[in-house]
Amino acid sequence: MGTGIGGKSIEQALATLSDMTAGAVPIGRDEYLARIAKAQAFMQVQGIAAVWLNAGTSLLYFTGMKWHASERMVGAVLPAQGGLAYLAPAFEEATLQDFMVVDAPVRTWHEHENPCALFVGTLKALGIEPGARIGIDESTPFFTADGIRQQAEGYVLENAKSVTAHCRARKSPAEIALMQRAKDMTLAVHVATASILREGITTTEVADFIDRAHRKAGAPAGSYFVIVLFGAATAFPHGVSYVQTLKDGDTVLIDTGCKLHDYISDITRTYVFGTPTERQRAVWNAEKAAQQAAFDAAQLGVPCEEVDAAARRSLEAAGFGPGYKLPGLPHRTGHGIGLDIHEWPYLVGGDTTPLDVGMCFSNEPMICVPDEFGIRHEDHFYMTEHGPRWFTRPARSIDNPFGNPFDQT
Repeated sequence: MGTGIGGKSIEQALATLSDMTAGAVPIGRDEYLARIAKAQAFMQVQGIAAVWLNAGTSLLYFTGMKWHASERMVGAVLPAQGGLAYLAPAFEEATLQDFMVVDAPVRTWHEHENPCALFVGTLKALGIEPGARIGIDESTPFFTADGIRQQAEGYVLENAKSVTAHCRARKSPAEIALMQRAKDMTLAVHVATASILREGITTTEVADFIDRAHRKAGAPAGSYFVIVLFGAATAFPHGVSYVQTLKDGDTVLIDTGCKLHDYISDITRTYVFGTPTERQRAVWNAEKAAQQAAFDAAQLGVPCEEVDAAARRSLEAAGFGPGYKLPGLPHRTGHGIGLDIHEWPYLVGGDTTPLDVGMCFSNEPMICVPDEFGIRHEDHFYMTEHGPRWFTRPARSIDNPFGNPFDQT
């Protein structure tokens, strides 16, 4: 049995955890105002007159407003110059005021009225006339975007990704600090989870423990997501429909994360319950080498796609692939992360975005071996002025996957 795998009861494992959120500071109003100013400066250079921020993470990112998207149009118009304006149903105005962090007027619509017409009226009230370029938040539902199109005759509508991704992809020190803490919490949960494994435990029991463990570590909502897989099911990157029961020799893959002040963690660990076979050991090591190759390739100015290519070269040298062929890596090497678990840019072929300071990525060039098992090591890194830096230390070895997990040396 690998070091740290099995040997503890659920209560003993929970007792090793405590609230890890002390000193974690949520994003403050000054940073939201700075984000708005950065976006407006960029919009002025690009010639974009305004951006619609739909309810969801882009609205949260720029304004601090926490509002879930629904069939009712809620959001904010961010002009390239001047103050923003919120749009909301009239009956929600008082609630929206309660959630407001960045103060601005609220323009409202009643249930029988067309909020998309109100949106166009708001543009005109802000001095933005037809002919102007208007960015629409890419997360906006089609029915809203289509409704805007029908009302916005003369305006030039486009994807606001050029603005939202430009700002959101480059994390501030405050954002990185929150993600670091969230990832530390999840890594501690991984260590505790490995210790409760026993023959006969089910994937459902493990997932329930992970949720409890995240709460014990200080995540108010528990697990943001959790994937627990045993044996041949580990070859399916995002899981299977059925519950599995652990047996000796099974590969174990656990992918989970939590939220801390709206920022997300996402870490995967893979190891063996029992004694690894030479096949499991070889694939585990090939995965570790590919993850390291991706990290080494992630240098400032390098296109994102080159990081993916470096991982694939490593895997092909070990006999996997080529490309997306199995046994091998069937998906991209990594994704951006922040308020959303998957954000721009992406470590994948075709994404030529140059790596820049503040960008954060998962690094997870999984190896899938159909009908046998899969190995995924997933850690995240962020770009500094000196190159990439791990949020969490990668797994040590198949026999001792955690080692000293918080040692960054």
